[in-house]
Amino acid sequence: MLEDELVHVLSQDRELKHLILVENRESQALFRKLKSLPCLAFPLSLDRISSLLKNGQGLSFRKALKPFRSYPIFKELYEKLKLKEKSQLTVVVNRLRLGLHVDLELLKSEVYKNIREMAPFSDGILLFYGTCGHALGNLKNDFSKLNCPLYFLKDSQGETVEDCISLALGGNEAYAEALLAQPGVGTIYLTPMWASNWNKMKAEARTSLDLNEKYLRNSHYRRAAKINTGLSSDPDFQKNVLAFAHYFEMELIEIKGSAEIAKCSYASAKKALIEKSFCNNSKPSF
Repeated sequence: MLEDELVHVLSQDRELKHLILVENRESQALFRKLKSLPCLAFPLSLDRISSLLKNGQGLSFRKALKPFRSYPIFKELYEKLKLKEKSQLTVVVNRLRLGLHVDLELLKSEVYKNIREMAPFSDGILLFYGTCGHALGNLKNDFSKLNCPLYFLKDSQGETVEDCISLALGGNEAYAEALLAQPGVGTIYLTPMWASNWNKMKAEARTSLDLNEKYLRNSHYRRAAKINTGLSSDPDFQKNVLAFAHYFEMELIEIKGSAEIAKCSYASAKKALIEKSFCNNSKPSF
């Protein structure tokens, strides 16, 4: 659900050394979005990524200079490149299946499994999820002994955001204020990713209330809110929101959103990893 935010922060990072996508069916749309910007990404299997990063393989002009660093003419260049590499990240993106939150136990299981798979070759992991109905609320404690720090999407109050809507609105407090703005009038909030996938998720929904048709047709719900974060290039955003509002017989409203939480959380995780690499004399990846 936070694909647009992820594409934005990655495409804006001019200091990336490498951007690698875990190759799976879910990564295809992400790859196309990055390519259109353009932002160069390399799809690789998880096993291949693990092997490359664990063994420190990969192309590096500095590595080619290593045999010649005893020569004064190359020594200074070698040291400059070494310093520069420490400030560059190799980012590995593992996009999970859309709609996992319709089953919170499945969501938790998949996120935990993928953290365990990626931790052995990562210096840190930034979770592009909120607490998601508190299914992921204990991640920090559950992985306290993991030899790989976890970073979270946090609002200006230092709280991990509840979900993608909280992030788009500017944080948990802003989300609560929006929900209380008109007492007795329920609102469904739609980002571009929500709007383009609501029909699919409605068909898959089981125990989740997010897109349970009977639940959404309750007279309590009256409004569908289109959140404009300024990130999406989806030409069908308006059409998709209108289709949702019409289907559930809701009034359509429009509100301004923000991508600041995604940008600040990414920048904070990146800064921590670079500082860690200087202390540990290593090259960061996450």
